[in-house]
Amino acid sequence: MEKEFVNPPELARPVGFNHGILITGGRLLFLAGQDASDANSRIVAPDDIVGQYEQVLHNLKAVVELAGGAMQDIVKLNIFVCDRDDYLAHLKQLGKVHKAYFGAYYPTMALFEINRFFQDEALIEIEGMAVISEEQG
Repeated sequence: MEKEFVNPPELARPVGFNHGILITGGRLLFLAGQDASDANSRIVAPDDIVGQYEQVLHNLKAVVELAGGAMQDIVKLNIFVCDRDDYLAHLKQLGKVHKAYFGAYYPTMALFEINRFFQDEALIEIEGMAVISEEQG
């Protein structure tokens, strides 16, 4: 599988994401929306977006790894939050959590503010796509 980052010079320089990722080869894995639920469907870290973000990434990692991939195989993330301002106020801490899971790799991303999630205690949910090489899994 080959991965090419597509960041046109006429667009704003991407910080914390890539404008596009072109994939050649591999298997496509669709990642369902993950909130900060643990194995018992309880929200981890109520009222803490950073703690919830870490649990969400933990959940996504479990799915990707079971399919035979790694976090760096994720090419697209849609991030849904209840409070955009809370998310932005914690960007530095969220960035540290991101690097713990992804290293210096950034998939394509979009951020959406929404009213509510399935579980009222959830502050964040992330869905996405991964491309896993044929040799993996």
